[in-house]
Amino acid sequence: MNWLSDDAITRLQAASALPDLAGTRYRIIQRIGSGGMGTVYLAEDATLGRRVALKILDFPDASGELAARLLREAHILARLEHPGIVPVHDAGTLPDGRVFYAMKFVEGQRLDRLIVSMGAVSDRLRVFQRICDAVAFAHARGILHRDLKPDNIMIGPFGEVLVMDWGIAKILHQPPESAAESSRVARDAMARSAVKTGHGTILGTPGYMAPEQARGDVERLDERADIYSLGAILQFLLIGSAPAARAVVAIARMAMAENPAGRYASASRLSEDIALFLDGLPVSAYPENIFQKAARWGSRYQLAIVLVLTYLVLRAVLLIWFRR
Repeated sequence: MNWLSDDAITRLQAASALPDLAGTRYRIIQRIGSGGMGTVYLAEDATLGRRVALKILDFPDASGELAARLLREAHILARLEHPGIVPVHDAGTLPDGRVFYAMKFVEGQRLDRLIVSMGAVSDRLRVFQRICDAVAFAHARGILHRDLKPDNIMIGPFGEVLVMDWGIAKILHQPPESAAESSRVARDAMARSAVKTGHGTILGTPGYMAPEQARGDVERLDERADIYSLGAILQFLLIGSAPAARAVVAIARMAMAENPAGRYASASRLSEDIALFLDGLPVSAYPENIFQKAARWGSRYQLAIVLVLTYLVLRAVLLIWFRR
């Protein structure tokens, strides 16, 4: 009798646990992660000859609720065609009844792991701006993320910044009609996959959830809940860096105001304040006194000031020399 090694048994168990993709265009390569609703696999798209990420329910869903949630996430991603959001390519049902969708396979590192190797505060703030851009786009399309955190931000090998995991996103409103979105079939599919969350249901991550979100006040959530989460991400980006300027700290605090009315009105406005700071200009979140304005002005024009002072000193020396 031939005995199998522990490694061989482990490989057989892993292979038997892989989903059956018979009859589809995909071939599983390996498991790469898991989430609340399903598992994500690296797969090959045989039709187009490219690698994709497949998100598949862990088991057939008799009630249809989990399947509807997964399809809803796929439909939401299909609405968000933006460089900072992973595109979805396909969706369907496997032979065993499990729902799946295929999306672009993203190589890179999560922000919470990459932070240790990130350099200057200015570099971190530019990454943050790109996160804000993606979130602002989603808000313009009527989508609230509800789980923004460093774990859900991916940084690609060429500096791409991608906002991931839209599984608990909330649809605030339908976007304006356009030629590409007026299809009755697309709207019906979205309606079928819509899943409402009841009052009191808390979805999100502690430390990054807005107070109203942590209270389960689902019906009243709006874009400012994501603004709070962005402020928490900004605070995270400042950890371990050189002492942050007071203006940046003030920006984070304004984004994380207890009362939603005290926060930035939009992700774009938050990003604009960061841009002003990077340009050496005053920001709305941090009123300056005359001495702080002078210090900021001096810092912004430091090179010009040094050159002018050097010129004046040299001229004074020359005048003194020729008068001797």
